[in-house]
Amino acid sequence: MLNRGDTHCCLIDFGSLHPQQWRPLLADILPRCASAGTLSATQRLHAIAVVAGHLPSSISVSAALILSYATNGSHPSAVSSLFRPAVRFSRSSFLHNTLIRACTILSAGRHRDGVDRLGLTVYNDLARENRFRPDDYTFPFALKLCADFSHVIKGFEIHGRLIKSGLDKELCVNNTLLFFYGTSGSLSVVRNVFDEMPERDIISWNTCIRIFSDNDQFLKSLAFFRNMFRTHDELLPNVVTVVSILPVSALLQDRMLIGSIHCYAFKAGLEDEIKVCNGLVDAYGKSGNVDAMEGVFYEMINRNEVTWNSIIGAFSYRGYHSKALDYFRGMILENVKLNAVTVATILPALIELGFFRTGKEVHAFCVRTHKISDIFVANALIGLYGKYGRCAESSSLFNAIAVKNTVSWNTIIGSYAQNGLEFDAVMLLREMQAQGACPNSVTLTNVLPACGRLGYLRYGKAIHCRSIRSRSSDDLFVSNALTDMYAKCDRLDLGRTVFDLSSLRDEVSYNVLIMAYSQTSECFNSISLFTEMLDLGMNLDAVCYMGVLSACSNMYAVKEGRQIHGFLVRNLFHEQLFVSNSLMSFYSRCGRVHTARRIFDGMTARDVASWNTLILGYGMTGQVRAAVDLFERMKRDGVGRDPVSYVAVLTACSHGGLVDEGRTYFAEMVSSDGMRPSDVHYACMVDLLARSSLMAEAVELIDGLPGAPRADTWGALLGASRIHCDVEVGRRAGDRVLELKPDHPGYYVALSNMYWEAGRSEEADVVRDWMRRRRVKKKNPGCSWIHNDGDGGVDAFVNGESVSIPPAGTGLVGRYQPWFSHHYTNPLDPVHGEAMAARKILELAARMHKNHPRG
Repeated sequence: MLNRGDTHCCLIDFGSLHPQQWRPLLADILPRCASAGTLSATQRLHAIAVVAGHLPSSISVSAALILSYATNGSHPSAVSSLFRPAVRFSRSSFLHNTLIRACTILSAGRHRDGVDRLGLTVYNDLARENRFRPDDYTFPFALKLCADFSHVIKGFEIHGRLIKSGLDKELCVNNTLLFFYGTSGSLSVVRNVFDEMPERDIISWNTCIRIFSDNDQFLKSLAFFRNMFRTHDELLPNVVTVVSILPVSALLQDRMLIGSIHCYAFKAGLEDEIKVCNGLVDAYGKSGNVDAMEGVFYEMINRNEVTWNSIIGAFSYRGYHSKALDYFRGMILENVKLNAVTVATILPALIELGFFRTGKEVHAFCVRTHKISDIFVANALIGLYGKYGRCAESSSLFNAIAVKNTVSWNTIIGSYAQNGLEFDAVMLLREMQAQGACPNSVTLTNVLPACGRLGYLRYGKAIHCRSIRSRSSDDLFVSNALTDMYAKCDRLDLGRTVFDLSSLRDEVSYNVLIMAYSQTSECFNSISLFTEMLDLGMNLDAVCYMGVLSACSNMYAVKEGRQIHGFLVRNLFHEQLFVSNSLMSFYSRCGRVHTARRIFDGMTARDVASWNTLILGYGMTGQVRAAVDLFERMKRDGVGRDPVSYVAVLTACSHGGLVDEGRTYFAEMVSSDGMRPSDVHYACMVDLLARSSLMAEAVELIDGLPGAPRADTWGALLGASRIHCDVEVGRRAGDRVLELKPDHPGYYVALSNMYWEAGRSEEADVVRDWMRRRRVKKKNPGCSWIHNDGDGGVDAFVNGESVSIPPAGTGLVGRYQPWFSHHYTNPLDPVHGEAMAARKILELAARMHKNHPRG
């Protein structure tokens, strides 16, 4: 290796020699300058050659200088200035070939602008020369230049010319043709060229293995690797072969193949090659064999930053975030230089570990070392701050990126959408398109939930159209996001259409619809989808059970809910916190609060939602004192309350008329740190006061609100006014609530009923007339439910509909009862003792509905 001292010695030796003896020394030393990467030494030797008069007449010295300047990353003008004067002394294509070769070297450097034009111009000049022609060195260099700069048409032209020149049988030329066509994506031509080659060497096979691997044709790449052994016993895989095939075996998750390659590398003496070891670490990591990966890592004699990045990335990707952090710290202790890949690899692990402070330290390191300009680092940092809700910092990092890629846009859009800035996320998508960036499936998956939460149905449909045009709608994640968006925008029919037309479905696809249907009057569809999942043998998770239990509670399908409970117990799902909370909610909403309490008492771990669910259950079933006592116990046990806790206890107080307790809890909430009453809490207090005949105090509370009262608050006052026949207060509440929500049918009905019950039929008719003129209709008219104990079916009836008890097997849930009977056996005896009494009550309710003038 040549260093500055070696160069100085060379200069002294030159001084002691006759200038005529300098030429062979220059031609010998210049390649060493190129390999050592010493531009200053090249410049000194260039000066010596000029002084000695060897330029431009000496072709060998000129060629050596051209290659040395190119290898050291000089500007193309330096290479061109040496070539032009020397070319007139050239007696062959040697100097032309040298310049084209230098251009292929420069194409990988920072001064690549104009390199292709320079190299191909020299090739064209050579092709037009009468003295000499392009040879078997010219064509490979020119083809390499075409491949590097994607000059496909020019490459075709060169291919045709070399065929005319009779050089298409040359091994070196054919190897370069393989590379050119592989780079242009013409894999069929690559195969044809390879099959027609009269001879092949290890470079031919390595090129094909790498080409098909780079184009995601992993099985074909593997086939080339295996055929090499079958057809050429004398050819042995070298370092390039092993390094090329290892990523293929990793992506195919073929652990046996990776192990076989590892054994071959050991037998062939390649185990000390750092590129091979790095490839093994990466392959074992991507295939999930972390033990073998660590074994290779610790057996390595030398490690570089690629080694450390591979093992950190593998542990981070596999979810071993603590181990990834340990190796990151080890990398620092070993004084290995951290690069942009290291930072981009460790940041996701820090996010999952919750080490935000460490992430900020990594950010500071990137700023100090000027790595913040790397787009991969910037994207990872945007994700870090977005994960922790620091959207201002994410936006600042995003705006600082000079040239943004699709990942940059996706990361910032995802950060906004996940942190409640849905409108900003949608606007960023528009800006992304305006700047010419092309949204992909990840972009659409990020922005569609934002459209759903905002209710932007029109914009969601536009995104759907775009996904169809770009064929992103075939993507499973996009399909699931579209279904969820339509469900949130109250267009479940369109969501179901997307689901039915999707060729790919997973558990999430079903869960989205099951949860959506469970919140509508079509709860039976949740049961249908649930049984379909069972039929397909899909894995049922907590989200699925939460959705189907919600549907069962809405339909009062106690029998089916208890059967699902039995399945959960047998499969130990009931130990999951969210599932236990869903079971409590199901039993509470079905009036079985005592069963919900048994589940609560048996829980090994509870969160605030567990307490809230049971308090709400007690309140709904009229066990007000039990709800208050449980809330007090919650306080004694030191469980942190949230806004829902106060909604639950205030609702219970309202139902039980516990005014003093309600006032106490509301005052407690107002005085607590970090919690402010919302419109729901004010609505609960208004309902509590108004139901207790304290109408004046309820009105005073509304008038004293810090902001404008919302519809829920006025709606609570309207409902209480109807109960107490306070027409004046009710009129005021009705006028205000209809201003705020003119499309809500329930408020029209409540106001009309209040007037009717107060004997003011004319005013009631006026409200009904408003409703007709504004075309306000009840989407899902109120209905009553009958639980058919014959088959577990649930049947509904509405106002004016006669009731008949259906035969077994015709109920909504009963249609799917055979599935439950087939898959489950109920571990708990169904309790149907009150079924007949409930039936008679519901029949009586139907007759009352039919005879009531208001409906």
